Amino acid sequence: MLGMNELIERWQAGDERAAEAIYNQHRALAFRLAYGLLGDAAEAEEAAQDALAYALAHIQRYDPLRAGFSTWLHTITVSRCRDRQRRRQSPVAWVRPEADLVDPAPTPEHHASRQEARSEVWQAVQALNPRLREAILLRYWAGHTYHEMADILGCPVPTAQSRVRLAFERLRAALTPADLIALEEGEVS
Repeated sequence: MLGMNELIERWQAGDERAAEAIYNQHRALAFRLAYGLLGDAAEAEEAAQDALAYALAHIQRYDPLRAGFSTWLHTITVSRCRDRQRRRQSPVAWVRPEADLVDPAPTPEHHASRQEARSEVWQAVQALNPRLREAILLRYWAGHTYHEMADILGCPVPTAQSRVRLAFERLRAALTPADLIALEEGEVS
């Protein structure tokens, strides 16, 4: 299996199979981020497709010295989602598809408990303003470092850190300690 840098180099040289491999490796991550930001599966699919199409069409603009490919792609994805949010000018509905919520748990009680935790976390995330929501999703859901977040969000590293801290403080006020642990460990994504 080729590494990402090799795939990018091959796509830059015109190898369409490399473009397909890049697309396949990043489609789910782009969709997941877009869905987290938009809360609508159809819009998220369009935003993710848009971001990937742009990234692949403009692969010559990608600079591996500035950021990793996933960071660059997430920057494009966040931008596409912001554009969609501005166009629709309505609150984000944080309803996750049932397929995302299903967790093969050993007992029905465990399953119900995890679903309840997810629901509570997503309701609390819904209440955050868009900048804080982006920060918390990029940090705890997409797993980006603060430096990557700063690149994606177009802000200084201390601002990215501050947004995550502020979002976490607001979530702390709305969630139980167990829900916060689940958020930090990525169990609710």
